Amino acid sequence: METVKGFRPLCGFVVFLLLTTVTREGQTCEAPSSPRCFRRKADDSVYRCEWDSNTTDSRAKYDLFFQFDESSNGKKKFTSIGKTSFEIIEEKLIRFQKIDIWVEAHVGNTSCTSSRWSAVLNDTVKYDAPENISPSWSKTKLTLCWGAVENFPAEAEVRYRRIIDGNETELWTDWMANTTIETSKYRLTVNLSKDNAYHVQIRHLNRRARNPLWSDWSPLVIVPAELEEFPEVSYITEIVNGTRSVTLTWKPVPRAAAVSDVTYTADIKFPSGCPCKDKQRDTKTNRLVAYVSYTAVSISLRAKNAASSSPTVTKHIPHVSTSDLRACKNKSLDEKFKKGTCLQLYELQDGDQGPKKVITLTAKMDKRQSVKNFTRYLYFKHICHNGKPQNVDMCLFYHKEGVPVSEPLDLGPFGETHNSVNLSWKAIPLEKLQGFLTHYSLCVRKIHPQEKPEECHHIAESRTKYRLENLTPGAKYNITLAGATGKGEGPKGTAIINTLPEKHQEIKLPLILSLLFVVILILPISTWIFTRLKSTILPPVPTPVILNFTPCRPESQMIEKKEEMDELMLQQLHSEDKSDPRDALETTILGGDWDTDKEGDTEGRSDSRLSGGPGDDSSADPAVGRGREAEVNDLEQVDNEIAMLIYRNGLVFDMKTDLP
Repeated sequence: METVKGFRPLCGFVVFLLLTTVTREGQTCEAPSSPRCFRRKADDSVYRCEWDSNTTDSRAKYDLFFQFDESSNGKKKFTSIGKTSFEIIEEKLIRFQKIDIWVEAHVGNTSCTSSRWSAVLNDTVKYDAPENISPSWSKTKLTLCWGAVENFPAEAEVRYRRIIDGNETELWTDWMANTTIETSKYRLTVNLSKDNAYHVQIRHLNRRARNPLWSDWSPLVIVPAELEEFPEVSYITEIVNGTRSVTLTWKPVPRAAAVSDVTYTADIKFPSGCPCKDKQRDTKTNRLVAYVSYTAVSISLRAKNAASSSPTVTKHIPHVSTSDLRACKNKSLDEKFKKGTCLQLYELQDGDQGPKKVITLTAKMDKRQSVKNFTRYLYFKHICHNGKPQNVDMCLFYHKEGVPVSEPLDLGPFGETHNSVNLSWKAIPLEKLQGFLTHYSLCVRKIHPQEKPEECHHIAESRTKYRLENLTPGAKYNITLAGATGKGEGPKGTAIINTLPEKHQEIKLPLILSLLFVVILILPISTWIFTRLKSTILPPVPTPVILNFTPCRPESQMIEKKEEMDELMLQQLHSEDKSDPRDALETTILGGDWDTDKEGDTEGRSDSRLSGGPGDDSSADPAVGRGREAEVNDLEQVDNEIAMLIYRNGLVFDMKTDLP
């Protein structure tokens, strides 16, 4: 059984080989196309014959026949050609006579023959398909260029279709044109929209040959839209260990312009490489990181696709801030340094922001050449560290110092008073300073009314204002100001000032009225606030309640009491119809001191009934009070109206009453 199981796969393999052999031997031969024999250009001495075949069998062989007459001598045969093209030198062919050409194909045991093609070989020229086609946009026209086969124009056929969203959704459009030739290149122009992307193919034809043949179509060319501008660029800088990195970013170009590869190129100037060399960087993305030195750097960016280049955008990266830089100490251009180290001197001028007038010095150069005296430079020293420029020193540098050649500008006074004045000026321009400014020298001399010796002050080099004090009122002064470096003082600026005469301060009426108005306005408010605060902080003290009481004393005890009597006059009132003066009664009672110490003195109390002595207390003795009142009424009643004057305890009461 095991032998039978192993035999079955072997039988299947043998049957497969037999079937394969029979199938190959039984294949039918498909006739190839008619051959075309031609030269690639008019002065070529080699002819190339080409034909097409649908046979895929690798054992297929072809025989190529040339015949110019019916005799056996007029026929040539080239056999056992293993491909669909064949090259023959012109000496083996009949070139100036019309001949018939055909191909016979052999596949296994079968053969087939193509149709015949008749031509004069010398008149037949077929160019190779265009290669290395370079498109370029110019306004609304597309220019196509490729290598010229011969030194005269050719006829060309262009076919194109628009690319929409990355897909070929349109049919081919054909367009015939005659080329021009410039610098060994064929050139033609097609009217297309620069905002769209296209697929383009070209074939060309010799215009001077008697029997020209069209070349094959060129490979497919992708023509992107025109790059009209470079996208907006932004950058950030970062300093790490003396190396400054610059990261530039920008938006991608439009999609139609990016159907083929887009290359972004950055040209970096002053400097990038090691040591102190310009550098060019290419990237396919919209981000670029460059390492540059501390000096000002200029980076130019442009985008390029297969058909156009964008305008160049330049970003100026300023040098590292120098606001707090110190002056170089013990720096000389005669200093020697190692290979891979370079110096850069950046000439400073007022308002200079760009990378201008930069002197780069290396170990092999004479460092003193082209360096100016009395000119301020930024001194940068670079080395190459891990392939990146690294700054190791930076300061302000003069190759040689001198005194200033200009005075401080626009010296003038302002804010004059009777004993002081303010002065202001502008700094000396850098190109006229010629050295490091150490201070300003300000000198003051009184010239009126009494001239005094000159007095000078040293002012810090960073200041541009100064206040002069303790001046004489109504005086005239001559002021001079000069800048000084380590080499001495420069020219002096001059100004004349006059202090104001001294005046007593007068209080003006509007000021008084204003103050009075403020006081009147504030007083009620402050009073209200004080009242509120007082009621909150110091509440009112409640009044104590004192009850009335009568002390109890024995009746037998007599209190010694004296009463002073004043003169009392009683005037009888009369009616209007009674004018007799005799009816008037006038009584005068002369007061005196009565002694009430004697107990039971009834006569004294009777005589004092009109005067209200101490014993006349109605509350104590009501019966006696009523008797005294009756006696007074009898004496003073006149015409039903009585004026009663009651004198009690030093008080006089005037009462009017009508008696019944």
